[in-house]
Amino acid sequence: MKQIALKIDVDTYRGTREGVPRLVDALQRHQAQASFYFSLGPDHTGRAIKRVFRPGFMKKVSRTSVLEHYGFKTLMYGTLLPGPDIGKKCGDIMRSVRDAGFEVGIHCYDHIRWQDHVANKDAAWTEREMQRAVDRFTTIFGEPPKSHAAAGWQTNRYALRQTQRLGFDYSSDTRGTHPFIPTWDGEIIACPQLPTTLPTLDELIGRDDITLENVAEHVLSLTQTPSATGHVYTLHAELEGQKWMPIFEQLLQGWQAQGYELVSMHQYLQGLNLADLPRHEVKMDSIEGRSGTLALQS
Repeated sequence: MKQIALKIDVDTYRGTREGVPRLVDALQRHQAQASFYFSLGPDHTGRAIKRVFRPGFMKKVSRTSVLEHYGFKTLMYGTLLPGPDIGKKCGDIMRSVRDAGFEVGIHCYDHIRWQDHVANKDAAWTEREMQRAVDRFTTIFGEPPKSHAAAGWQTNRYALRQTQRLGFDYSSDTRGTHPFIPTWDGEIIACPQLPTTLPTLDELIGRDDITLENVAEHVLSLTQTPSATGHVYTLHAELEGQKWMPIFEQLLQGWQAQGYELVSMHQYLQGLNLADLPRHEVKMDSIEGRSGTLALQS
């Protein structure tokens, strides 16, 4: 399958207002498809300061300038400044993405709240947070969501169960190598997982002599030989939608030169034989270049 599905995570108010329109323009210029996953509630980015105690966090921050990409104001939201409600303030931008022909789905309600807490929360907390996101998405778009991409690749067994109960066509909550049906302690979750298969730019830059100047070349080297099941590449409205837009455009051009079709996640799903998807356990573990643990395809 010579496809690369582009998965765009939108984490912040600034990313929604500034990064999303720029990405829509770039994708249209390159005749590429993609899927946008929105944070739908308050922007509490400033509360991420608690991650300073997480192993690997300071190392990651030292490689990529958080202030440069997110801006001082965003880093104060939820602490010294009230967090703006992204869904209420940016619903028109979100609808314009759909109206431009791009797939839209749920990233989360409160990004920091989900990413920093879901792994250790119970069923009631998890279901409440997911329902908040579903309700806000439905209010904005006039129809229920059909896909979910967990913030920070963080999840738990209850969140995976909800992807099935809510009738999602698929979810992309994990990192891995190919599409699969997830299990948790042997429990089968009947909602396909389309994992992110390629490293993100912020995981690569500053490691192993990879710089802003050669990171696109490095990512393109990973896709030089096609995968039997294609690839999913995750980008961020706050990064590729702003300062790293030139790198993203290099990737778009490079992938098209390699013969790839750049598709949405739903288009990618349509190319799969769902009956033949293997079952894989989801486990929490670390990956190089990112702090803490993530949901991984075992």
